[in-house]
Amino acid sequence: MAGPATALGTVLPGWLPALAERVGDSGTVIGVDRDPAMLTQARERTNGLHQVEIREGDVHALPVEPSTVDRAKIDRVLMHVAEPADALTQLHRTTRPVARIGLVEPDWDTLIVDAEDLETSRAFTRYTTVEVVRHATIGRRLARLAEQAGFHVETVLATTPVFRDFQEADHTLGLGRNMQKAINQGHVDRDRGHRWFASLSQGPFYASFTLVSVICSR
Repeated sequence: MAGPATALGTVLPGWLPALAERVGDSGTVIGVDRDPAMLTQARERTNGLHQVEIREGDVHALPVEPSTVDRAKIDRVLMHVAEPADALTQLHRTTRPVARIGLVEPDWDTLIVDAEDLETSRAFTRYTTVEVVRHATIGRRLARLAEQAGFHVETVLATTPVFRDFQEADHTLGLGRNMQKAINQGHVDRDRGHRWFASLSQGPFYASFTLVSVICSR
């Protein structure tokens, strides 16, 4: 990204400094989120980076002037919002005609957890897609929604994050906490759910899902 430029993204503090490096000293990076905790964390991690502006706002009403953004990134946010299509329309409003946009979302229907009790693994995935994630299949819909919002889709990539460490998977995928919710709500038998979760830490572990990336332009 050469010359003065404005980059917009949802607040993920880990990559805000990378965007600041890309836009250079004369560019601007705008991070937007409505979660006060995320905003505080982002401000702490970008302290001293004069290119970075952290703004409180909602993706359905972005606090950004129309046609001012050269680059934009939404990463694992649309699966949570009320109306993904409306959020992408807002993004289209804020970007310039030459803008490039990166979108990244998972497809939780593809969540696989290896276990001897295959039916309980399948029940866990069903519970995740129906009860836990608001838009669990947003990954497969991402390119279509981007085109409907007015963007030109250039590239669609599907990658598969693989987890071999049980503790990492439990933290990232919510294996224990979501299984307990499924049990409490009557979706999974209590004893069977507890045995399933306990078995995951007792041997070689495998879990994966599909992550869809869409690169598009105005």
